[in-house]
This record gives sequence, C-alpha cells and structure tokens, in this order.
Amino acid sequence: MPDHASSLSNLDVRDIETLIHPYTNLSTHRRIGPVVLETGKGAIVWDSEGREYIEGLAGLWCTALGYGNEELVEAAREQMAQLSFAHLFGHKSHDVAIALAEKIKEIAPFPVSKVLFCSGGSEANDQQVKLTWYYNNARGKPEKKKIISRHRAYHGVTVASGSLTGLPVVHADFDLPLPQVLHTACPDYYREAEEGESEREFSRRMARELEALIEREGPETIAAFIAEPVMGAGGVIIPPEGYFEEIGKVLARHDVRIISDEVITGFGRTGEMFGCQATGFRPTSMSVAKAITSAYVPLGAMTVEEDLYEAMLAESEKIGIFGHGFTYTGHPVACAVALKTLEIFERDNIVDEVKRKAPHFSRRIARLAEHPLVGHVRSIGLMGAVELVADKKAKRLFDPKAGVGAHAMLAAQAHGLITRNVGGDIIALCPPLIISDEEIDEMFDRLERALDDTEAWVQREGLRDH
Repeated sequence: MPDHASSLSNLDVRDIETLIHPYTNLSTHRRIGPVVLETGKGAIVWDSEGREYIEGLAGLWCTALGYGNEELVEAAREQMAQLSFAHLFGHKSHDVAIALAEKIKEIAPFPVSKVLFCSGGSEANDQQVKLTWYYNNARGKPEKKKIISRHRAYHGVTVASGSLTGLPVVHADFDLPLPQVLHTACPDYYREAEEGESEREFSRRMARELEALIEREGPETIAAFIAEPVMGAGGVIIPPEGYFEEIGKVLARHDVRIISDEVITGFGRTGEMFGCQATGFRPTSMSVAKAITSAYVPLGAMTVEEDLYEAMLAESEKIGIFGHGFTYTGHPVACAVALKTLEIFERDNIVDEVKRKAPHFSRRIARLAEHPLVGHVRSIGLMGAVELVADKKAKRLFDPKAGVGAHAMLAAQAHGLITRNVGGDIIALCPPLIISDEEIDEMFDRLERALDDTEAWVQREGLRDH
C-alpha cells in the first residue's frame, strides 16, 4: 500500500496499485497519488474533485482542437460502425487510409512519394531509422548507417527513437543510445552563445561543429540527420537566425538523408502548417503524429521520398516481401478522425487563427521576462517557454536538486493551470490551438501568480544562496 494511504481517495489507491505512469517519479507517486482528470471542453479540463484547469500544454503538445469536439467524436463513431478495423498487410486496403495518405501528400511542404502509417511519434521515428538503414543496404552502402540527432532533442522512447532522443533521463540505465546514433550540439542561443556572438555567427559555429563530427566519424558512415524544427521537451528551443540554412549546407555536401520531426510542430503549432516552413528547415522526409488527430485517436506517419520508395521496391523484389508493419498501420478509425481533423483545420482556418493569436501570446509571455525568477522567455506561434534562473544577469541556474521548475509547475496547477517542467527549470506552454484570447490572458495570469508563489518559496528557502 502507498505511504499516507489514509489521505488518498479510493481512486488514487486503485491508480497507484495498478498503473505505471510515464515520466513520473514512481516512488513519489506512491506518496502523493495522481490528479485524475474526468472531463474536458475546449481548452479547459476538470478533475475528479471538480477542479478546473486551463490545459496549458494541450495534453502532451497534442490536443490541437481542444477537448470534446463532437465532430471528431462522430467521425470515430461513424467509422467504427462502418468498418471498425482493417489492416494494410498483404495487398489489403481501405478508403480512409488512401484518402489520408493523399491528403498528407497534398499538404506536405516538399515532394512526397508515399506515406507509411503507424501509431505515434516514437514509432514514426523508429521507422525512419529502420528505413534509413534499409535504404543504404539497398543502394550498396552498408557502412552508411549512423544517424545524427542533437543533445536535448526529443524523438521518442522506443529503442531506436529513444536513442535519437538527447535527454540523459531517457538513456540512463536503459543501455541507450545505440552505437549507430550520434548527437551534435543543441542550438540554444540563450545558453550556449559565446560573448558577443551574433545569432548568425552562432549558427555557423553549430554548422562547423556538425561538420567536424561528420568528418571525424567518416562521411561515408553518416546516413541521416533528424531534428525538431522547434525542440519541445528539451526546453522549447527555437532555432537562431540562419541555423537550418547553415547546417543544410553541411548535410548537402555529405549525401545525408534529412528528417524533420514534426510530431509537435506539425499542423499549425508554429503559425505555419509545418514547423519546417516556419524555421527555414528543408528536409527530405518528416514524421508526424499528435495533432494529426488532435490526439483523439493514436496515429503516426512518416513520409517516404521517391528515392527511398525505389529502394523499398528493389528490396521487396530481392527479399520477396517488405518485412515491416504494425497491426494498427493505417487503422481506419484513426485515419477517419485524422481526415476530419484536417477538414476542420481547413474549414476553420486554424493556421490563420494561430497567426492571429500568436502576437498576443508573444506579448503576454514577454511580460514575464520582468519577473525576478525569469531569465529568458521565447515563443513561436502558440508555443513558448519561460526559463527560471537564480541570477538573471549571469544566467546562473538553480541547483537542479532544488526542483524550482517542478515547484513552479505544481504552483501553476494549484492556480488552475496545467503546464510542464521541461529541460531543467523551464516551464513550457503549448495550449490547444482553439484557445480564446481571453483564455490566453487567464493562462498567463495564473502562471504569473504561480511564479510569485515560487519566488516567495525561493526566498524563504534561500535557494539563490546555494
């Protein structure tokens, strides 16, 4: 039984005794129990005790159209009634998978030959690794297998995608990363720029460091580079001026497959349909998930470029089959919900609405830079971060053991705002794209009150002196 079980509800105890919670201190969870969410509408959710919260992270960066959208519910119901399941193995197909693949090809910002579905972002990036290896075997380059990711990147938690992720907690004691995965520098201009270095100069240095890594490993061994247009779980790191332009030149010189992880940034989050369009990133493939269904049903996908498809054809002829796929590849209910989601995006001009709201979001987050706890704020579209520091001028961090970011996250929750502490003492914001202007104001008002509470706690505990 959990510690202090008498203070926990029956539902809390049932949770503790049955569930494993991802990205949770399991020992602490036995003591404090869960927040059990019960209902949601728009940008608001309510827990089992009736408390209201603004969902300031859109779930996990994913509920783009908010909660309780009846059109998405009905799309799922209709598809379940018509064809509840069908697979794509052995020449089988169904119309909603075909239509969704056509739609992704239509809206993609670069040429796409085919679409390969899966159930989420981790699987999509896992497929990217497998097919990169498959591709280079097919074209007679078996030594060209290394994938370059970045420190502080987040690409998932399967064995392959977890290796791509550049966060120590994802690797520790899981025996990751795989030896074929390398990591280059994180383009965090606020933290990593040298004295007097401009953003463009910083970007050129990032490109030189990437090229040095490629040369050191041997260009003939480097198969692919993967990047989030805006890094999410690593701290909402927005690339500095010229970053993707400069590293793109390096990658072009070395025959490297370029993958954009659009799992968070895809479908309007940055003010463009895809994050690569907002950041000057020119990939050859992308991974998508999350907002493609507004997270109502699990679905992921990767795009397949023509060169890769030709290699897959050649391997199928040689081996006799394309030996990859999941039971839920192209699940008809997920595809139907995704088609309805994208229909709503077009009909309701969701991307244009994000562009309209983004300046207000930016102004409100910029005001928090004046707070004594805040060292840096940043935003793009409806996605932002507030970085907490012990010393604003010196950019000095708090001792990680103090848990200042985690304290601020819980303080926000106490004020009716769900956020997430990411990448150190960084508070991320990523509300549903349908959030109203008034709700944006209320979200930042609640966060400001939480920061005031956290600052008072920091002073009481003398945490700046540690």
